[in-house]
Amino acid sequence: MNLSAIEAVDPQTAAHIRRETTRQHNVLRLIPSENYVSDAVLAATGSCLTNKYSEGYARRRYYQGQAEIDGVEQLAIDRAKTLFGADHANVQPYSGSPANLAVYLATLNPGDTILSMSLPHGGHLTHGWKVTISGKYFNAVQYGVTKDTQRIDLGEVARMAREHRPQLIICGASAYPRIIDFAGFAEIAREVGALLLADIAHISGLVAGGAHPSPFPHANVVSTTTHKTLRGPRGGMIMCEEALAKKIDRAVFPGLQGGPHNHTTAGLAVALAEASQPSFRTYAADTVANAKALADRLSSHGFQLVSGGTDNHLLLLDLTSKNVTGKIAAQALEHAGIVCNANSVPFDPRKPFDPSGIRIGTPALTSRGMGTDEMHQLGDWMNAVVAAPDDDKLLSRIAADVKALCDQFPAPGVHE
Repeated sequence: MNLSAIEAVDPQTAAHIRRETTRQHNVLRLIPSENYVSDAVLAATGSCLTNKYSEGYARRRYYQGQAEIDGVEQLAIDRAKTLFGADHANVQPYSGSPANLAVYLATLNPGDTILSMSLPHGGHLTHGWKVTISGKYFNAVQYGVTKDTQRIDLGEVARMAREHRPQLIICGASAYPRIIDFAGFAEIAREVGALLLADIAHISGLVAGGAHPSPFPHANVVSTTTHKTLRGPRGGMIMCEEALAKKIDRAVFPGLQGGPHNHTTAGLAVALAEASQPSFRTYAADTVANAKALADRLSSHGFQLVSGGTDNHLLLLDLTSKNVTGKIAAQALEHAGIVCNANSVPFDPRKPFDPSGIRIGTPALTSRGMGTDEMHQLGDWMNAVVAAPDDDKLLSRIAADVKALCDQFPAPGVHE
């Protein structure tokens, strides 16, 4: 990135950007919701389209001067529909959270019942957790994982659906390392007369790349972020069956939002073009292969993996047997150049701000071109750090080794 224009006006902000650029190059980014966008996506997101206001939809705007904006938005829509096999796509949501809120506005009335995965067991805040608007405006009944397998039991989901008769069932998670059985959820939804929302924010890139089963044609509506494994800009998207198209569009605009972020739409159009290439299918498969390789290495070091492993891009580690909390481990790992996040594990006895686990993922490392050999080395480093989180000399030495590894794998879109 050329920072000269920013430095000329605001050297303080430029300094923060420069240091963050260096950080993103020098560390192993394991937060599974983070990734690297390409130079092309970065350029589109920073383009002059940020100057244009465009309330409404293509060919139905409230402002003039929309010919090129309409073209860009239609490209993103058409590419999303083709890539995911959707009847309809709305690419205007500002992020995944307002995308989910738009689905609720389109399909529910205040007080209606939703059945979704609980946050402590791997779900997402916006799926009805009590501190959010979705938990306050709707009657959220939540399923979890079993104690023995730490996986979703569809039999229990079906039992709860029959008992509570929800208007909407939500499948999808932010910390669940296993395949989501969309067909199984759809069968339950049909039985009780509920709509099915599949939130694929974390796995949309894996779905697009054929490394995870698709929610289509099983779900009535699908929400997603456009970053994470999809490697697009920070934004949201809703795809749905044709019967819900008008309701979804009205819920996004004018129901919740004004003008869309056209520069983000452009970045998404580029990212969807990239995700349509054969190389992206390789990326998706490699992301899962790397996660499995890292899981195997960590297991060999005695780490307890929630559900026993992974089918996708992320791992959830319960550090109870290592006699260290998730927060202490995450802080020590960052000191060593390995960045993850502390995370609750199912049935966690500790509080969410200082939980028992950490959550890690392989999307960003795979975007850098790292493979299973690097995952094995990473597992060894993580084991050493967690075993001695207070050994500053050890952590600094590993950080230097991490930087040396990162120098061999330049990050897309990050230019020091």
